[in-house]
Amino acid sequence: MVRQQPLGYIASPKDGASAEQRPRERPVVPPSAGLAVSLLLALLIWQAIVVLRDYPAFILPAPGLVFSRLIAEWSGGTLPYHTMLTLVESLGGFGLALAVSLALGYLLAHARQLERVLAPQLAATQAIPVVAVAPLIILWVGSDIRSKVLVAALVTFFPILSSTVVALRGVPRELLEMAKISGANRRQTLWHVELPLALPGIFGGVKSGLALATTGAVVGEFVGARDGLGALINISRGLFDTPLMFVALISLAGLTLVFYLVAVLLERALVRWETT
Repeated sequence: MVRQQPLGYIASPKDGASAEQRPRERPVVPPSAGLAVSLLLALLIWQAIVVLRDYPAFILPAPGLVFSRLIAEWSGGTLPYHTMLTLVESLGGFGLALAVSLALGYLLAHARQLERVLAPQLAATQAIPVVAVAPLIILWVGSDIRSKVLVAALVTFFPILSSTVVALRGVPRELLEMAKISGANRRQTLWHVELPLALPGIFGGVKSGLALATTGAVVGEFVGARDGLGALINISRGLFDTPLMFVALISLAGLTLVFYLVAVLLERALVRWETT
């Protein structure tokens, strides 16, 4: 006797298949595990290149040699000193660029005439390499920490500015008109309507800016400085101390990664409406 299915029943390809024949769900690999595997694979390739090519340490040091040198420089206090100085310069430049770009981005997003005047000039400044501008900044300001902060701010400024303008202009006009009809003033509209909706786009520029802030600080240290990770790279290059150069580069990469992770955590804490 054939069993009749109820009305509206749609046959599924899985019906009648045994448990062994049904496709199994693939386990989800956490991002931390993928990062660890990729890092381990990179270290193995690095070690294999050193062994197979028989490179001396001043050309390509082995991972173990670089790690032992990192521990030595960190315990001796040299690496924490240079890293902390680059950290202060990067955060100072990022903070200055963030404050100026948010304020100017708000003005450009609401004043079309001002944008027509300033936008071409701001875009033209991006065609000038920061390496060419850094010597002038050091000449005008001095070789102290202020010049490195300004160089980091110049590198960070434009990505945050452009993302702020695009994000604020992406706010639906209907919501702005509704807030105006409800009696909200400009400050209330910005705080309760524009800023919450524009935060995801702004954070895109913030994450890019944090990564570029370390680049700007190191460029300033390259041009004229005796301290910082950039200066440490210059010193190690002059001494043909390649393991020390790798230590400075790894520290710089770790600093940039920490900045990015902090920005991601702040984005998750502030932009909650997207996940609700």
